[in-house]
Amino acid sequence: MSKIDELIAELCPDGVEYKTLSELFIQLRGMSGVKNKWAETGNCQFIDYMNVYKKIIVDVNDLPYATVTNMNQTILKKGDVLFTAASETANECALAAEIEGDIQNRIFLDDHLFGLREIEGENRFIQGYLKYAFRSSYFRSVVNKVVRGATRHYISKSDFMNLKIPVPPLEVQREIVRVLDNFTFLSAELSAELSAELQARKKQYEYYRNELLLFENKVEQHCLSEIANTFRGEYITQKNSTPGDIPVILGGQEPAYYINKSNHDGEVIVVARSGASAGFVSYWNEPIFITDGFGFEAKPELVISKYLYYALKRKESELNQMKRGAGVPHVSGEMLGKVKIPLPDIEVQRRLVNVLDSFDSICSDLNIGLPAEIEARQKQYEYYRDLLLTFAEKGDSILQTDRQTDRQTDRQTDWLK
Repeated sequence: MSKIDELIAELCPDGVEYKTLSELFIQLRGMSGVKNKWAETGNCQFIDYMNVYKKIIVDVNDLPYATVTNMNQTILKKGDVLFTAASETANECALAAEIEGDIQNRIFLDDHLFGLREIEGENRFIQGYLKYAFRSSYFRSVVNKVVRGATRHYISKSDFMNLKIPVPPLEVQREIVRVLDNFTFLSAELSAELSAELQARKKQYEYYRNELLLFENKVEQHCLSEIANTFRGEYITQKNSTPGDIPVILGGQEPAYYINKSNHDGEVIVVARSGASAGFVSYWNEPIFITDGFGFEAKPELVISKYLYYALKRKESELNQMKRGAGVPHVSGEMLGKVKIPLPDIEVQRRLVNVLDSFDSICSDLNIGLPAEIEARQKQYEYYRDLLLTFAEKGDSILQTDRQTDRQTDRQTDWLK
């Protein structure tokens, strides 16, 4: 049994009290039309919903500043909780953000926002508990029952204040916050370590690629046009295309979209032609549709396609610097054709490709594994957060029993103890 279960058994064996928000908080209301009423004097911080609903925690030092005067103002305090009242997405209505520090400046809340402040003298909550409670699956489920609208979703402030939340004893809250803060810290630490590992491997890969392909005039240099056939992309728009599974290569690191036809099949190195990504090099060995770029097909008797890709990838920044023109700068096929490529014999090329492929595979595996691991951690965190914040209401012993059973049978809960 975890410490939280022990505290619940000791302090609230018959269940936890649930209260409406109106019994626990005063409501801080936003103001309509504030953005159109700026004056020249008086400093304040202005918060609109875009700064809140994408964050779990609001860092008051990062909030934007504006100047206003002669309007009702709110001084946000540590522990206040802000909610967005409207969103394009139903699940984002009433997402919570807790103010962490005291704010000395005057505060304006946009009319997309409203806030809650615990009724003075009640002291029913510890700092941090509400941040988790308002993000729990239980609270999201009761919110979603009163969210209205089809394309634009919103929640009535009066409906919101009638919603209920569990109010466990402070000792239980304190332990929940400790566990979830610790889990959040460990997840962030792991994510930082994984990101650092990925960056280190990428730098190592780039170093070896550059060193392995630096021949210092010990091998002959050939113009790109001599060792590869050039294929220029075709103009196409998504609007005038039929969706399919063929990637359209427009110049970025990922396909721009997918259509039902290709203009190249087999190995090819694509160099983006225009824009900020001009000179970006990518390798393909599948049906693709090249549009704003050049495709280079290696002449097999002279160069291995993958070797040509690595050699051009090493020169990527140089290719980007070749772009010319006002408006949307671009690199020309003629200039690309003159790029010099060191050309060792085929067997040396093959060995270099084997080494660089191995490094590339490691980086790709990490690139795939990192987001997957972070997503798994997030799901694990949400599972335990909801488990910890699920309480039987007073008089309902069934839910409490189920909750304890879940904890005792789950083999991953050692960290709760």
